[in-house]
Amino acid sequence: MVDYWNHNTAYHAELLDAVPPSGGDVLDIGCGDGLLVEKLATKATRVIGLDPDPRAINQARRRLTETPNAQVVLGSFLTAPELDGQSFDLITCVATLHHMPLFAALEQMNAKLKPGGGLCIVGLSANKTAWDWIVSGVHVLPIRLLSKLRGESGYPGMAVARPSESLAEIRRISSKVLPASRVRRRFWYRYTLTWTKPE
Repeated sequence: MVDYWNHNTAYHAELLDAVPPSGGDVLDIGCGDGLLVEKLATKATRVIGLDPDPRAINQARRRLTETPNAQVVLGSFLTAPELDGQSFDLITCVATLHHMPLFAALEQMNAKLKPGGGLCIVGLSANKTAWDWIVSGVHVLPIRLLSKLRGESGYPGMAVARPSESLAEIRRISSKVLPASRVRRRFWYRYTLTWTKPE
């Protein structure tokens, strides 16, 4: 399976930079067809990809047949028994958080991180305020142009859902669950949430 580019993979380089120098154990929540898992496995000691979509997991397994330090699991992050008793040095989550209950998902991510571990989320937020709509509107033309120049593509059958929380709501909830987390509005209609769990 080949590499490709879209508004999510645009952030893969940042996520790869977050892998600890020693490698470590990494969990990718909402792994889809396994592209990010494959990239993470070049730097991490062990990578687990998790996704509730059977079709996506089948694609990921085909992609990762020659990647011995990576595995993918079919299931929901909040209920997958395969994650019981496991903890991770890095958790990544790309365009997936809005598919889950926000508070519960962030709490579970906190619980699954080792002390000193990092959380890197690339997410989508809902436009609810005038400023949200203004920023999105300003970005429409440059994003469309750059997407065309980059040859934007997804993968067949990718699950999509509309986000329900605004960026302000995400900031408020994340500050309660993950004190000192950083939420930034980003390009490509995305935001990033980063956090390091205290030692």
